[in-house]
Amino acid sequence: MAERWREARVCGAAGAAGMAAYALAAGLRGQWPPGAADTAVPFHAHLWDMVRGDAPGDLLFNWNSGYGAPFLADFFAYLMNPFSWPTVLLPRDQGQLAVFLVALSSIGLGTGLMTHALGRLHPGPHWLRALAALGYGLCAWVPTVGGTAPMWLWGLVSLPLLVVAGDWCLHERRWLSGTLCVALAWWGNLYTAAMATITAGLVLAVRLPSVRRPFRTLVRVTGRAVTMATAGVLLAAPVLFVAVRAAQEAQPESPVQPLGPSGLGGHLAQLLPGAHGGPPVPDVSIGLFGLLLVAGLPFNRRVRARERIAWCGLLVLVVLSFVWTPTVLVWHGLAIPAGGPYRVAFVLSGLLVLAGWVSLAHRPDTVTLLGGAAVVLVVTAVAAGQRSVRASTWVLLVAGGAVLLAALWTLEHRHTDRRAGAAATAVLGCAVLGGAVWSSYAALGTPATGTASGASVRAGHAAMRQAADWPRVRTDPGPHAFTPNDPLLLDGQGGGYSSGYLPTVTALLLHDLGAGWTAGGRQTASVTDPVGQALFGVHTHLADGPPPDGFTVVRAPAPPLVTVLPPGSAVDTTSVWSRQESLLGGQVYDVPVPVPAAGPAPTAHGSSGWSVPATPEGTVGTAFTALCTPGATAYFHGVWFNGTVSGLGTTYRSDGVQPTTAVPVHLLGPVPADGVVRVVLHADTVTQVPARPIGCLRPGALDAAVTRLTATGATRVTAGGHGLSAVLPAGSTGTALLSVPATTGWTCSAGGGPYTAPRSVLGMIGVPLDRGADRVVCSFRPPGLTEGETFALASAAVTVLTAVFGRLRHRPTRTPRRVRRAAAEREWREEWRPPGGTWGL
Repeated sequence: MAERWREARVCGAAGAAGMAAYALAAGLRGQWPPGAADTAVPFHAHLWDMVRGDAPGDLLFNWNSGYGAPFLADFFAYLMNPFSWPTVLLPRDQGQLAVFLVALSSIGLGTGLMTHALGRLHPGPHWLRALAALGYGLCAWVPTVGGTAPMWLWGLVSLPLLVVAGDWCLHERRWLSGTLCVALAWWGNLYTAAMATITAGLVLAVRLPSVRRPFRTLVRVTGRAVTMATAGVLLAAPVLFVAVRAAQEAQPESPVQPLGPSGLGGHLAQLLPGAHGGPPVPDVSIGLFGLLLVAGLPFNRRVRARERIAWCGLLVLVVLSFVWTPTVLVWHGLAIPAGGPYRVAFVLSGLLVLAGWVSLAHRPDTVTLLGGAAVVLVVTAVAAGQRSVRASTWVLLVAGGAVLLAALWTLEHRHTDRRAGAAATAVLGCAVLGGAVWSSYAALGTPATGTASGASVRAGHAAMRQAADWPRVRTDPGPHAFTPNDPLLLDGQGGGYSSGYLPTVTALLLHDLGAGWTAGGRQTASVTDPVGQALFGVHTHLADGPPPDGFTVVRAPAPPLVTVLPPGSAVDTTSVWSRQESLLGGQVYDVPVPVPAAGPAPTAHGSSGWSVPATPEGTVGTAFTALCTPGATAYFHGVWFNGTVSGLGTTYRSDGVQPTTAVPVHLLGPVPADGVVRVVLHADTVTQVPARPIGCLRPGALDAAVTRLTATGATRVTAGGHGLSAVLPAGSTGTALLSVPATTGWTCSAGGGPYTAPRSVLGMIGVPLDRGADRVVCSFRPPGLTEGETFALASAAVTVLTAVFGRLRHRPTRTPRRVRRAAAEREWREEWRPPGGTWGL
């Protein structure tokens, strides 16, 4: 029991030190985790709403974003870190503090678990083990990548957790506990769990040859590890199946160029403390203490030669897998992530810490220390010219290196003097902790200027709540934007959504109806034109406005969420205007054929559109003219156009880049008395515009259409959780059109009939009313959930039975854990006792 308490104190102290160092660095820098406001804060605000019963949806479906989107896969991806859940106890407007606490807690637990994992790898001085683990808990990946998305920080916990599970396999113990650890890692975050599982398997593979056991025992250990991992993953089958199915239905990621050459110096620079920036390379620095230890491992003759070779070979193989595109794809689930090609970097940091501890646990001698220092000098010389090497790096290398080497030398040569050892350990601890704070401070970068928790956000949330009339109509936070996920942040029902699992159906529906998107469609925006807003039942939205709030509240008449298209309604997909009219059930636009009028001549490609040449500097752009009804309101839809658009007194910047960034429909102004609409395009590069980019909304046409849809549409709509129902006028025929994207997983019933999959009407849910109906009921269930639940239950049954039978079989001959631990400790001390005694502190 005393041993357990001492281990708990050491691990707790290591975790507390990691949390304190990160908090101090963030406080000195004056910012929360950079980038967290864009994604993490809105998702945590939505979690707050769900727990308090204020969200219109539930775990299965999100009515706030994308005009209705599946949510379970996103919940698993963004909110399954267990530290996210207690944050609902904070006020809703303290989102950044909530995310910071999630990051802080994950860092503390990950550091504490790595401290314990190092002890399982090799016995050694407790407090030195804590200092080594600190390099992992505050590796450069944490402030630069992990802190921006706290769900990834669960990977910081998963890696040492699975290394400990691998150690149980090695000693043929605790199969059930190991299985639960695997399940916990995969439930917490599927993305990082896969990386951590691969890494833990590699660590076990390195340790297997170092144990002196019969071959059949090694086979048994391998089988135990494989079955443990398989059972643990299957226990998390709901996460796996739902995520895989959601990924299959998701909008493909933007094309990412293969990894470019960053040079040997660029990669080596990331090993140095305080180095940050430069070309995209893995952020793997574990501090100077860890770097000196792992650099000295090849020279430490007190470590078995085969163990040194195994660890060094593993590090080399993993490093090579980080610079070869096919293996990078394997690490990241066969897709190089946009904006962060090295999200897997934490596993290399963990391996560096583990390898460094192997050397430290065997008491590095003078040759080892000098060899490690020489390697660090070589690395520094090669990386000296890199932009990422700052002045702080040189200070840490010179001053910190001298202190660390002196402290380690003292521990080596005065191991019998307890006071000298304690003093050296204290100096070592201060140097490691100070270096960790300094490195984290440098990696956090410039303070962010976002307003994700400011007064304007609180005002926007209050405006949305005051205008809410859900589910009769929608209140849309767009097109004004605080974050890519404003509907979650402000609790509206808009089209904006940024998610790795955003369905292709949703992205294409909004794209085809004239909404903008970025990230190749994985980040959508709300529709901005009045017809598009009417199609989605948007009654209120936020528009740009003056300070202090920065927005104004705009209201307009809107039909209900469920309308009825009459039988035989035609579907026209030739332009954004005709698609809107098809869903509206009537014509409201003049859609003229544009005529080139001046400037560089465009090239016509029929229905594919026009190629507009780049406008020479100092000349007039390409001009188009079109005829519309006088008094109508003209709009322009450039989609991918990159340049400046001018027309009817309006000039705006269009930053379209095909296929990553699509520009929404934009208001030009009222059509003059002569009916001529002239648009001038000043193109930055050769770019395309649609065949009919100009649409003119006829006066009064939309109001008449909204009145008709309201009269023939649903008289009452009920929506919430993961279902929707509507009461229709008696005897309604045609197609009930739900202003919800037709994602896979919906089943609907018309007039009390059987539930069947609805059909898609240009991407919206359409329910046939063949025989007339007075009501429509729809329900959503995420694809893959049923299969996942089945596999999880079966795996749970097999796991429990295996554990019970295994315990009954081995119970009579089981040696108490404390006895086995003491025996292993004695064996290690006898085998590696240095001349003159041990150096345990």
